[in-house]
Amino acid sequence: MSMAGKSEPIIEVEGLMTAFGDHVIHENLDLTVNRGEVIGIVGGSGTGKSVLLRTILGLKQPDAGRIRVFGIDLAELPEEERRLHERRWGVLFQDGALFSALTVAENIQVPYREHLHLSPELMDELAAIKIAMVGLRPTAGALYPSELSGGMRKRAGLARALALDPEILFLDEPTAGLDPIGAAAFDDLINELKEALGLTVFLVTHDLDTLHATCDRIAVLAEKHVILVGTIDDMLRSDHPWIHEYFHGPRARAALAGK
Repeated sequence: MSMAGKSEPIIEVEGLMTAFGDHVIHENLDLTVNRGEVIGIVGGSGTGKSVLLRTILGLKQPDAGRIRVFGIDLAELPEEERRLHERRWGVLFQDGALFSALTVAENIQVPYREHLHLSPELMDELAAIKIAMVGLRPTAGALYPSELSGGMRKRAGLARALALDPEILFLDEPTAGLDPIGAAAFDDLINELKEALGLTVFLVTHDLDTLHATCDRIAVLAEKHVILVGTIDDMLRSDHPWIHEYFHGPRARAALAGK
């Protein structure tokens, strides 16, 4: 990765506060994500990893602070203009979030129907390209989500997230529920897509193998904010109790042994 790529922020979170009623999730949270990197967001249960992702996406309003994506505070934009910028990112939620009544191809075409005016033939062609891109067989396009394995559902959800050729990919626990072989294959796919498409990847995960396999940097959520951002080596050197336990515990040793 070039130094220029490293120094260009694509997501900037400053002084973020989020709360549900009186329950404060984040307070004075700062985080910068650089263009072209894969950043992993980790933290204990209840630290608000998915809440942070949803707040950056605009699905939850921050109670204080500001968020800039592509250098723009999207909350300040008119709805129409904001929607144009939202086309520049793709999201894979934890369970794939596919529409059960639509085929894989029709699921991938949802963003095209929502944002673009394309012929059915062109939409079919584009869906077929995305299906191939995520390593699914061409015949998968005609299947319904209920006919797919867990790993295939994740890939189909990823194909839909990539439909509009986004600059940023948001992934919420992408390997959750997959067996180790399927999870490793998904990690490889993320790396391939990042390199081929120049993606920035914002990855919420608890999977230590995924952190080792895919992430340039890791951000640790604890005590209502980001307490450390850095590489795996930075995490291993930290003496913070939670970070030390997480990155030196039995699961971490197993992940390291597999490298």
